Amino acid sequence: MPQPALLTVVALLGLAVGSFLNVVIYRVPRDESLVKPGSHCPHCGHAVRNRHNVPVLGWLLLRGKCADCQSPISARYPLVEAGTAALFVAVAARFGLSWELPAYLYLAAIAVALAAIDLDVMRLPDKIVLPSYGVAVVLLAPAVLAEHSWAAATRGLIAAVLLYGLYFVLAVLPRGMGGGDVKLAPLLGLYLGWLGWSSVAVGAFAGFLLGGLVGALLMVLKLADRKSRIPFGPYMLAGAFLAVFAAAPIAHWYTSLLLPTS
Repeated sequence: MPQPALLTVVALLGLAVGSFLNVVIYRVPRDESLVKPGSHCPHCGHAVRNRHNVPVLGWLLLRGKCADCQSPISARYPLVEAGTAALFVAVAARFGLSWELPAYLYLAAIAVALAAIDLDVMRLPDKIVLPSYGVAVVLLAPAVLAEHSWAAATRGLIAAVLLYGLYFVLAVLPRGMGGGDVKLAPLLGLYLGWLGWSSVAVGAFAGFLLGGLVGALLMVLKLADRKSRIPFGPYMLAGAFLAVFAAAPIAHWYTSLLLPTS
């Protein structure tokens, strides 16, 4: 399949998945069914009409308001849909039409959902994280079998164990990591380890760097202090995707700082 066609298909898929992720983000923390009832306004309870369920366009047609009660609809809905589509396109551009592509598209989807939920309720739900281990194995298995990527699979498993150990140690320290972060870390290690050790190193370090920078900024702006709880999941996920897209140049740049050439 030509790349423009692939990116177009993946973008449309991302919009549809993003629409579903909005349901996941709202309902999973509330332990509500993802199936019933159908999409409806949380204020008046009226069902959302099919023409208004079109990703992004539906929100624009409604001008950000419920068609029945005129209550405002958060701009996060179209942002999640468009953001998921953009991330899907970036992942497809990175991997092309490959055996690994479905696995990393799945990672992109849960990353959007987990980041939004963690920002909302400071929790990374087991209902999303734990089943994702099985999904990752199933989606990466064709790549192992078709490409004989046993080394990548082994490296991924080792990286998963290493990141679990790191986050477990951090979790037992005073004001350490939350349990959800510990459960998420091996999953990211599996995906990053598949790509290489530089991806593991960059992804792990970038998460802490991004979290630290944002935390410092919030304190400078007086929006948080040293006692404030800040969700770390979004930074873990952002660091992981930074590594997915740019681990090699980042690792090369860092190595050149440590070992400058004459």
